[in-house]
Amino acid sequence: MVTYRGPTMVANTLHACAVLLRRSRDWDWFINLSASDYPLMSQDDVLHVFSTLPRNVNFVEHTSRLGWKEGQRAQPLIVDPGLYASKKQDIFYASGRRELPTAFRLYTGSAWVALTRDFAEYVVWGWDNLPRTMLMYYANFVSSPEGYFQTVLCNAPRFVPTVANHDLHHIQWDVPPRQHPHALTLGDMDRMVRSDAPFARKFARDDPVLDAIDAQLLGGRGGNGTAAGMFVRGGWCGESGDCEGAAGAEDWVLRPGPGAERLRRLMDRIVRSEAFANRQCK
Repeated sequence: MVTYRGPTMVANTLHACAVLLRRSRDWDWFINLSASDYPLMSQDDVLHVFSTLPRNVNFVEHTSRLGWKEGQRAQPLIVDPGLYASKKQDIFYASGRRELPTAFRLYTGSAWVALTRDFAEYVVWGWDNLPRTMLMYYANFVSSPEGYFQTVLCNAPRFVPTVANHDLHHIQWDVPPRQHPHALTLGDMDRMVRSDAPFARKFARDDPVLDAIDAQLLGGRGGNGTAAGMFVRGGWCGESGDCEGAAGAEDWVLRPGPGAERLRRLMDRIVRSEAFANRQCK
């Protein structure tokens, strides 16, 4: 049971990390996405560029400037029925408010992250008590997915030098921002591409912009191919391009396209520049 804005969202993400840690040693990053996300480049593009990065870079958008979230997220106390109920219910507020913590510093940011295997092991296996302590603290925090990973990472000195302050998404917020971001449409296509981000959100179901992304960015034929459950062709499909019958194709073969150049530019800005160290846990 997962409750929107509740700690069960964090528990679900940690469960996914734990499953992947148990199933395979052969991965470097855990990227969480939602059903409202959509790729702006192929898997080959992402794999090609990420293969050039240090394997210890965590992509976690964050800030210690809480602003309005101090009074509306950090101080109220909530209960998530998903922790104990068998039927789905919304979070509810308990009486009273709590002061901001003094034993650690709070950080907030995007719920969408790309975590290294090293950091995933740290929060799941919990040989240090910090991840466990933070999980208990955030059990009563409004929208805990927007703070748990940020606060753990920035209060663990070992991981502070590893964080890139970006969530790998193109997201457009209304002004002033609302609870949910602006739903992207065909009119936002140019800004999505110029963002150089590998993912964007959020999209309405079957919006025509998804067909445009399929046709123009993912090498498809439109018709919501990727959204309908089809996959983006890659080098692993073999020379014939027959992905479903790619006998003899090697899964390590990559054929990056224009998306790889866009993602390389993004990495130059947020990882291979002075901004990387200058924007860590401020």
